[in-house]
Amino acid sequence: MVVEVERVVEVDAGIDAVWDVLADPARRGRAISVVDSFRVEGQEFVWQVSLPIPVINRTIAVRTRDEVREEPTFVRFTGDSKAFGVEGEHELTELDDGGTRVRSSFAVDGKLPGVERYFERNIDEELSNLLDSIETA
Repeated sequence: MVVEVERVVEVDAGIDAVWDVLADPARRGRAISVVDSFRVEGQEFVWQVSLPIPVINRTIAVRTRDEVREEPTFVRFTGDSKAFGVEGEHELTELDDGGTRVRSSFAVDGKLPGVERYFERNIDEELSNLLDSIETA
């Protein structure tokens, strides 16, 4: 089963500040609560993810990479692991008041029981953490 979610929010930060956070896999990783650590391997970022679900009792390596980058308005990324695959994108639109509209969409394909349910329940909080990291950047 694939869980798909899309959220649209407006933030007070300018488009360049938002881009700096959303287009950087390391900064995306630091803002997500279940990412314990990450490392760079060539063009990929490997996130060590700890999901609080019963069938997983260790961290999982998730290999992520940007597939499309159109600075400063769009990034599409993919990730794959033994527990799940993910596709996501962030589309940025500059607003007249200097803020930015952020459209974020994610599709998570769980390979283990409970993965989709976890993401479905927690995606809003994780996206909020990511957007909050823009303010502290």
